[in-house]
Amino acid sequence: MEVVCLAVDGAARGNPGPAGAGARLVDLTGRVLGEHRLYLGETTNNVAEYAALALGLHQASRVGAREVRVQSDSELLVKQMCGEYRVKDPTLRVFHALIGTMRDAFRRCTIAHVPREHNRAADRLANRAVDDGLRAQTAARRPAAPGDPTQRTFSFPTS
Repeated sequence: MEVVCLAVDGAARGNPGPAGAGARLVDLTGRVLGEHRLYLGETTNNVAEYAALALGLHQASRVGAREVRVQSDSELLVKQMCGEYRVKDPTLRVFHALIGTMRDAFRRCTIAHVPREHNRAADRLANRAVDDGLRAQTAARRPAAPGDPTQRTFSFPTS
């Protein structure tokens, strides 16, 4: 795979709040190569944006991309990655350094800011990640029904 286009977005319900990351990879013909989402737990929207970029770059490397064209609706993320804004937050600094290393794996990696309406697919994935994560948390807190075969108790013999 020579060139891939990567749309990324992060979502947090509250800031901080339950958050997710979404990344969509397409080739130059528009064929979808992958849609990826990740529930992040409780974090900020800016962390979710960076996590989405890291997720997307990881997936781009997995499909063998040599060049990545990233789009994001996060002005902060784009300007920090381009060096126009300083990265002050300690958590974002870690992500910034990690992504800098990840970008080095590609022959070329560009990032551009796009309006929110041009990033709907990545936004949908990020929000689905939050929905999936919240649904899983709710299910984990629900008490098991008597006789539920998925809820087993194991006892270990004591000597």
